[in-house]
Amino acid sequence: MRVSLRSIMVSLLAAGLLSACAAVPGKGDYVSGKTYKITVLHTNDHHGRFWPNADGEYGLAAQKTVVDQVRAEVKVEGGYTLLLSGGDVNTGVPESDLQDAEPDFRGMDRIGYDAMAVGNHEFDKPLPVLMKQRGWIHFPMLSANIYKDGQRIFDPYVLFNLGGVKVAVLGLTTDDTAKMVNPAQIQGIEFKSPIAEAGQLVPELRKRADIVIAATHMGHYPDGRHGVNAPGDVEMARAVKGLDLIVGGHSQNPVCMKAENVRDDAYVPGAPCAPDRQNGAWIVQAHEWGKYVGRADFEFRNGSFKLVKYQLIPVNLKKTVIGADGKAKKMPYTQLIPEDSKLRSFLKTYQEKGQEELGVKVGELSTRLEGDRAVVRSRPASLGAFVGQAMMAKAHADFAVINSGGIRDSLPAGAVSYKDVLKVFPFGSTLVYVDMPGSEALAYLKAAAAMTPGSGAFAQFAGVRLRISGGELQEAQVGGKDIDPARTYRVAINSFMAAGGDGYPRLDPHPGFVNTGFVDAEVLRDYIAVHTPVRAERYAPSMVESE
Repeated sequence: MRVSLRSIMVSLLAAGLLSACAAVPGKGDYVSGKTYKITVLHTNDHHGRFWPNADGEYGLAAQKTVVDQVRAEVKVEGGYTLLLSGGDVNTGVPESDLQDAEPDFRGMDRIGYDAMAVGNHEFDKPLPVLMKQRGWIHFPMLSANIYKDGQRIFDPYVLFNLGGVKVAVLGLTTDDTAKMVNPAQIQGIEFKSPIAEAGQLVPELRKRADIVIAATHMGHYPDGRHGVNAPGDVEMARAVKGLDLIVGGHSQNPVCMKAENVRDDAYVPGAPCAPDRQNGAWIVQAHEWGKYVGRADFEFRNGSFKLVKYQLIPVNLKKTVIGADGKAKKMPYTQLIPEDSKLRSFLKTYQEKGQEELGVKVGELSTRLEGDRAVVRSRPASLGAFVGQAMMAKAHADFAVINSGGIRDSLPAGAVSYKDVLKVFPFGSTLVYVDMPGSEALAYLKAAAAMTPGSGAFAQFAGVRLRISGGELQEAQVGGKDIDPARTYRVAINSFMAAGGDGYPRLDPHPGFVNTGFVDAEVLRDYIAVHTPVRAERYAPSMVESE
């Protein structure tokens, strides 16, 4: 049996009344001595993957089949289910991005999600788009730590009554959001410390609920070693006593532990998975894109909440194997899951609409331009040099700096479509340039050179030759000459960086600042079209020397 108070939520949302005070009051209405079976299903970091990929992996229609099967199984046993999302529904696939993730939200609504955490990528587009998305669903977006004008924008939590067992679900969002999205789109919005908000709310919720779950978008960092990131789920669990379960997202990992505080980062689909455990709280995360549906089976009896079984259910994930003929082919890790026909039919309209707009050929590349996340966030990459040259050409700039977190995919060899371009630049940032004296240009390059490898702030460059040692800029040349402090240089960047995104020096108030209004994806598309066929080998990342 699935109890989510959906009909109640619909009317409350329509009236703008769903809040903490709209919850089921009191606790302890369960039957003493009775064992309640409660299954929590979860996903996170969906990022526009409403449709299966070219290999038939994941997609909402197959996900619905998994969820429906589990719900039916649990119902037969007299149990209850909740389906939660760790956030980041937005951004990642052009067919979704161009339609403001409408197929994703409406698809999730048809699957029957009970609640979702608000992710940082929910703010990739202006706030009115997010409010429109909230209107497409009948389950709450939760975040206790996002404020505007002193008031929470979203419901901080929601309570469910599962046959007399009161379950509170608290929503929390990483406070890194403020530096990860375009600052111009979050003016007046404050992202407070989620750990501080949890510290205030969890004791209150423990008085009102038998079980307290946090649906978070904060990240899982083994042993709390979060590095340049804001503190995540492990740190929160250690700081806030009283959480039973944390359903997470943001770091996009399968949270499967090999030992205490040691995560298995080589997890293989279908293998056993042991969630993390910190200060009495179980911590789970289901990788990304709907690749898995996490399933946590609990038993609740006389106030005790016990994990009976946990697994990550692969949604048609496949591996490459070499057949007897010596050719590579894709084989499923586990039994294939059929797609729900009604949901697939519903989503097909959106897929076809997106394909019409995106399938047009833009140009050709002689070879792949590397933009893989692991590459662009750690070292100079060919795609970084290429997009930098495109920005320089459009802005007539002397050099370009690009935050690697803004580059989201590689460009393939051969025919390149607009869809391929939008995979690289899904955020819709605009090209800006700033004319500044060489002394300021050198200071900006020093700030960029100091950005930590592995983070989205890590810089890619074009038009400059740099020597960097230990994150410090030792030498800088533009056009083969040392930067002249008295000369004026034009630097091309994106609007996200210009507004101080990713911790870069803010440049939009600069007297030499110009926002061209050209969207980054359009700039890249036009550059490819003009230079096609593109000799990709000419864009080798040879402009930075590190020591």
